[in-house]
Amino acid sequence: MDATQGDARSSARPSDACRTRVVLDIVGDKWSLLVVRNLRDGPRRFTELKKAIDGISQRMLTVTLRSLERDGILTRTVHQVMPPHVSYELTEMGFTLREATAPLLEWSIAHLSRIDDARAAYDTRADPPTT
Repeated sequence: MDATQGDARSSARPSDACRTRVVLDIVGDKWSLLVVRNLRDGPRRFTELKKAIDGISQRMLTVTLRSLERDGILTRTVHQVMPPHVSYELTEMGFTLREATAPLLEWSIAHLSRIDDARAAYDTRADPPTT
């Protein structure tokens, strides 16, 4: 361990560990990482995001975008053109979140079929687990 890690740990407050749960909610949220992933190549409009993220409702996309904007992960820009439109773009912090979570998303994509197979096998077992 280097001195900087030791200093960071010793200066951390006990409540910091609990507060990280709030940040981890972003990662654990069903839609947030998909929004972040879809903003990786630059700004996108609401309708573009809605089309790109299969299964997300308009309301849930709105809630997710507002939450990510509030957390500083993305910015919302209103373009004063005719007709007016809004675009969303990752902030610097959003890009670091994208970098940190990209391997998790890639792992998910790579293992989807194996997870489906495991679930099907579990669901059809003759002896369901008891608690």
